[in-house]
Amino acid sequence: MNYLKHIGKYFIMLKQVFRKPQKWSVFREMLFREIDDLGLKSMGIIMFISFFVGGVVAIQTALNIDSPFIPKYLIGFATKRGIILEFAPTFMSIILAGKVGSFITSSIGTMRITEQIDALEVMGINSLNYLVLPKILAVLFFYPLLILLSMFLGIVGGYYAGLLTDLFFSEDFIYGIQLDFDPYYIKYALTKTTVFAFVIATIPAYHGFYVKGGSLEVGRASTKAVVWSSIVIILLNYFLTQMLLG
Repeated sequence: MNYLKHIGKYFIMLKQVFRKPQKWSVFREMLFREIDDLGLKSMGIIMFISFFVGGVVAIQTALNIDSPFIPKYLIGFATKRGIILEFAPTFMSIILAGKVGSFITSSIGTMRITEQIDALEVMGINSLNYLVLPKILAVLFFYPLLILLSMFLGIVGGYYAGLLTDLFFSEDFIYGIQLDFDPYYIKYALTKTTVFAFVIATIPAYHGFYVKGGSLEVGRASTKAVVWSSIVIILLNYFLTQMLLG
């Protein structure tokens, strides 16, 4: 019953979030700030993880293909499919849920316990619209670009893994990447990313906005936000995969 209460409260919050901003000049400034905080500052960790995990996927695939009857170009093919279909959109979204989700919850939660949100509401400002909508639009705009970058660097990481380990030839890897390429898989990955980005922005915002108590509760709310964002992403990943690829 408590879960139903939170779900209802979450959707009531979204109704307030998507109202028309009161001052477009202020909203535009907030939007660019959120793109910097939530998007640009996440590029480093996405680039680092994508490159090395792409290399690991290629090496693991090469080590498990030990039959001379299995062509080596399947290493590039499997790496491409794994990174585009699951690793980049899903695994990277969970990474972002941890990094960005905790930031959103702690920043909004701190404003709540220091009564800054109360001050906004006393001035007649729709605090949910002012604080949360720029975050949602920032991640919806920027995270598909981050996932495209993750796909590219993951495949590049796999290519360089072959160069450094001599487990497979670069020509075979490139042929495997080009083999049976379907642009729909990119569309599928970006569709999932857009849904996950909405989750990453709104669930942590909910936990931060309705936090009660002091700084200790803000920390607990951040942990709960990351856990629930990850759970929802994994569940949605299952249903979206069934609907889009089934």
